[in-house]
Amino acid sequence: MLNKINKRLKTFGKFNALAWLILLTIHCHGQKIATLEVTLNGAPLGLDIPVHVNLDAITHAQGTALGLVEIQGKKRVPVIFQLEEGAQRKLTWLVNDKVKKRVYELTRGESAKENSPSIHAVRENGSLTLQAGNRNLIRYHDEVVYPPKGIDTVFKRSAFIHPLWSPHGQVLTRIQAPDHYHHYGLWNPWTHVLYEGDTVDFWNLKSKQGTVRFADFISVTTGKIFGEYAALHEHVVFTKDGHEKVALNEVQTVRVYVPQNNTDYYIADITVQLNCPSSPVRLLEYRYGGLGWRATEQWTKDNSSVISSEGKTRKDADGSNARWCIVQGIVDGENAGAVMMSYPVNYNHPEPLRIWPENANNNRGDMFANFSPTKDMDWTLEPGKNYVLKYRFLVFNGEFSKEKAERAWQYFALPPTVTVTKIQD
Repeated sequence: MLNKINKRLKTFGKFNALAWLILLTIHCHGQKIATLEVTLNGAPLGLDIPVHVNLDAITHAQGTALGLVEIQGKKRVPVIFQLEEGAQRKLTWLVNDKVKKRVYELTRGESAKENSPSIHAVRENGSLTLQAGNRNLIRYHDEVVYPPKGIDTVFKRSAFIHPLWSPHGQVLTRIQAPDHYHHYGLWNPWTHVLYEGDTVDFWNLKSKQGTVRFADFISVTTGKIFGEYAALHEHVVFTKDGHEKVALNEVQTVRVYVPQNNTDYYIADITVQLNCPSSPVRLLEYRYGGLGWRATEQWTKDNSSVISSEGKTRKDADGSNARWCIVQGIVDGENAGAVMMSYPVNYNHPEPLRIWPENANNNRGDMFANFSPTKDMDWTLEPGKNYVLKYRFLVFNGEFSKEKAERAWQYFALPPTVTVTKIQD
């Protein structure tokens, strides 16, 4: 009888140990909520691509309680992610395209060690700078910047990006060039605008017809995957009787993604949302206008180049339409540049390009690049409606091929598919 009792106790002990082992495994791995399968198409090029999933459709658990792991055979690799709050919460992380299909598990509590540099924002001296670790990436000017001493103050401006830095720290933009004092790095005015019966030029400040001003920050976001700011701009008309009127409100959102293990490129998404506060605005056909890039003074016709999605170069890109355009050259002894990309639903996509010819500025060949949706047609904006333009700048050091640019645009235009299999909440 005693032998039977001892056997039962031993069996219970083995069962109890097994139960504890199972519980410990669940605790270590985290409680599984869902499987996320990411599918990438096309040739792998070693690019880290942002992917998003609607978190509220999967779970209502707090973001601080969640973990994300990639399943690599028998290995479980913790993945750094960022939670985006809003009407719908989004989970965002970066996926490298070297593997066409990746499988992840969303869990409770199995989080990655966040020892990678975060993307943060520094406010000082009338500007906001997005940085990754100790690297400057983009500086946005919310306070007015005046032209050099002795130059008409009509050329003052706010609401522009300068510098746009390469990943290795070279400056890729220029402001207040003596040949065009109204050029401000990366900026977004319109040139030939019909408003309440008059034409207005917000681009050429010397005309004293209008300008674009910073009004307020709507939000500033920092994190491990992206940093972002959203700013309200006012397109201001200087009326003939000496008053001012806001013809257009613009919300410009700039989001920067920085790969965790690659310091040769980063992604800057620029979204422009336009609306008319009162009267209609007609953006008239003109050879330039919209998001313009005045490039570094180090670039000339001898050390820089352009190639578009349609195979055009600096010799023939101007006036052509493009989905993307590589602009690159030698800065401080190293090749750097950016792939400018237009989103497929943008007005007049693929968009017309304005590229300065090789003989620009007394045959020096300075670089100016511009997606100009109204280069060959008007665009009417009505009150009560929002109009959106989306662009992506893939900023890089080293050489960037047309094949790699095409793949990067495909990821922008058709983001990777995420298939969700929900387990529990």
